[in-house]
Amino acid sequence: VQVVESGGGLVQPGGSLRLSCGVSGSTSNYYAIGWFRQVPGKEREGISCINTYDGSKFYADSVKGRFTISRDANTVSLQMNSLKPEDTAIYYCAAMNVFGPRGERYSDSLDSRGVSSWGRGTQVTVSS
Repeated sequence: VQVVESGGGLVQPGGSLRLSCGVSGSTSNYYAIGWFRQVPGKEREGISCINTYDGSKFYADSVKGRFTISRDANTVSLQMNSLKPEDTAIYYCAAMNVFGPRGERYSDSLDSRGVSSWGRGTQVTVSS
């Protein structure tokens, strides 16, 4: 599965942005698409994920209630509302395995060990 992000940019605190992830090359419906973000000097953080086979959605506590993940055919979107300066980061879309070799639940826990393919990332800057 290949993924390509779009939609980053500069927004004021309290504003909104919508990121999109184009998905291609899938030969199975049993995978997940996740959104991660990274700030220089920090580990990449999983923030949201959607299982393509049943539509289950998962969110990190840091974005719950503000961000919404959705899927329409081959596009997974992340609607980001009430943005804060601490949301500033490079945002990555990723194709993920739902389970690990020992039954670990990668998508539920937004675990980057489950990522099979990364996008190149898109910058989101929240600043006045």
